[in-house]
Formats: sequence, structure tokens, C-alpha cells
Amino acid sequence: MKNSIFGTVCICLTLVLPCELSAQTKRGIVKLTDAALKIHREALLIDGHNDLPYQFRTKADFSFRSFDIARPQPLLHTDIERLRKGGVGAQFWSAYVDAGSKHAVKETLEQIDIIHRLVKAYPDTFEMAYTADDILRIRKAGKIASLIGVEGGHSIDNSLGVLRTLHALGTRYMTLTHTDTLDWADSATDVARHNGLTPFGESVVLEMNRLGMLVDISHVSADTMRHVLKVTKAPVIASHSSAFALAGHPRNVPDDVLKQVAKNGGVIMVNFYSGFITQEGARLLPEMMKTYRELKKQYPNKEEFKVAYGAWKREHPMPRGSIHDVVDHIEHIAKVAGIDHVGIGSDYDGIGTVPRQLEDVSCYPFITQELLNRGHSREAIHKILGGNALRVMRRAEAVAKNWK
Repeated sequence: MKNSIFGTVCICLTLVLPCELSAQTKRGIVKLTDAALKIHREALLIDGHNDLPYQFRTKADFSFRSFDIARPQPLLHTDIERLRKGGVGAQFWSAYVDAGSKHAVKETLEQIDIIHRLVKAYPDTFEMAYTADDILRIRKAGKIASLIGVEGGHSIDNSLGVLRTLHALGTRYMTLTHTDTLDWADSATDVARHNGLTPFGESVVLEMNRLGMLVDISHVSADTMRHVLKVTKAPVIASHSSAFALAGHPRNVPDDVLKQVAKNGGVIMVNFYSGFITQEGARLLPEMMKTYRELKKQYPNKEEFKVAYGAWKREHPMPRGSIHDVVDHIEHIAKVAGIDHVGIGSDYDGIGTVPRQLEDVSCYPFITQELLNRGHSREAIHKILGGNALRVMRRAEAVAKNWK
């Protein structure tokens, strides 16, 4: 998800209060307790998807001076103070470039470079991680383990050699598609051409297995998800997707796939975007995407497009939802797939409208609190927050190590 289509982060954040104050909903405000904070502090929180690197590309001209995240950044979802407050132990930073780019490989390398430079710019806070053991070691040292996820197979330009190079540069998962169907895989938000994967698409999945790179089924069509699960030799992830049964948008994961992911040993990491967590939001999104594409064609001038699209969005506001909706998705996935197969993939700084009490990266403790309120054990909460994702990463590493 990228905020160019679905709203801008800066608009969103100027309209909401901090997460501690703002969640007056029909189901009430989630209030933090010492018991929940203790459980949260003891957990390893792994977030599967954050688009902060794209903000440095589009809003800061690749510079950390414009967005010095050591200082409060109210126009972003993410800065160091809020990461610490949220208890983040490991973060997959997204290396995303536009699916329609003619220079996707070059731009993806630039995004990977941004992530490495981000980590080097704040050495007391971040350290690059490449393995599950790295995550634990870095967490023990009091830093945030930083990993790279490439968002979209367009970034390899139909080349296994490029895929291997991205892995060598530190990429530890790749989302097979983004918004557009590729020559080898169908997207959830484009016309299907392959009924899932082509033979080359199958070879991409198997090469990722061989490398130990996690196969990410977010953004792909349901048929592609099913096809991947027939081909893969390692557990898969959905780095930032929610449950289709609760919000019927094709970006979400249907129940039959949830059951297959459980058999596969993978994990579905729940997305926080308002459009993916409520039925009302899911119904609005197709019209929003259609309007976005139509206005893009109608207004080649970026400023004219921005005005026109902004006017449409003001007339069609996205229902925000709340933390309760997000936890509903967590519980649904846990019910259908099992508690071992659900995690967290916020999509912060890549989405516009966010739920109440999940306004930014400081708000993760409220998830722990609401899970505790609903009767989940410390062990179950720790699995959801990061234990499941760590297990999947270990298993993918083992598959690669034993590859023949």
C-alpha cells in the first residue's frame, strides 16, 4: 500500500490525536495497564512492513536532514522516540518503487541503499539483521533489528540474477507482485492473466526458497496465493494483509488460504490500513482505485491531479475503524489458521487513514492490551507480536541450508 493512491500520511496525522487519547468508539477506549505493558516489554515485536524508506525518497530527496527521525516527525507515522515507545524489536523496512516504473531495478537498489544508510545514520538505534539469530542478538543489545523486504516482483525485471543480487544486498523477503499483474504472477488489484503463477513464477518461488528469502503473498491474487502454496518448499508470509472474511477486499486473505498457510507453517501479518479492516472501507476502495486511475489519465499535470483527487477523497472519506477492528482480524486469523500463524504488518508510512488508537508506531502496546482484555495468554500474545514471524524465518533458513 502506498499513500499516493490511498491518502497522504501528512493529512491523516494532522487530523488525529495521539493514540492514547483518540479511540472513543462504540466499543470504547482501550486503556493500558501495567500487566499489559509488562507483557509487551517482554515480547519480541516484529513488524512485517513499514514504508519509511519511501518517505525519504519522495519527501526528503534521499536525505535524513529533512526527516531526522531522531527528532519528532509529526508528518510521519515513524520516528525513533515512537519506535521505542511502541516497543519495536525488529522492523522489515520496505524497499518499494512504483509498479509502473521503467527503472524499477535501479530504483529498488536506491531504496535498499536508503535502508542501509538509515541504519548507519542512527547506529545507537538500528542494526541490520539478516537471520533470526541476528534479530535476537540485536534485540539483546538494545537496538532495533532492521531487515529489508522488497515490495513487488517488478523489482527483479524478470531476472533470477537480479533476485539473487537483491538477496546478496540483504533482502530477506520479496512480495511477489504489487498493484500490477506481472509477466509471471497475477496481482490482487489488476486483471488476472495466468491463473496464478507461470512456470517462471514457480521458478522465482523455488529460487527464493533456495536462497532463504521469504516468499510474501501480500498483494497477489487469491489464485496466486493458492498456486504459491502448492509450489513452495518453505513457509510463506503475508507481510501486510488482513482477513477477507471481515473486510472483503482482494488485498486480504480468504479463509481457504488461511487454512493452507497453517498447513504450510507460514504467518499472516495483519495490515492496519482502514480500508482493509472494515467492510465499509473495503467497499470504498475499488471506487477509489478506479477514480485514481481515471484522474491520472485525465490530469497529466501532477498538481492538477492532486487537486482533483483530493477533492474526490474529501467527498468520499474513508471510515477509520479502530484498534478493535484490527484485533478482530488477528482473532479471526487465529481462529481459522491457528494462533501460530498470525502476526503484525502495520504498513505504517505507506498508508493514509489509520484506525483509532493505532495512529503511529507508538501504539502497538494497545494491541497487547486488547488481546489481554479478550483473554489471550502471555504466550499467545508473544507469538502474535513476533514469535511466529521469527519461527517462520528460522524455518526458511533451515530449508535453504538443507537445499539439494
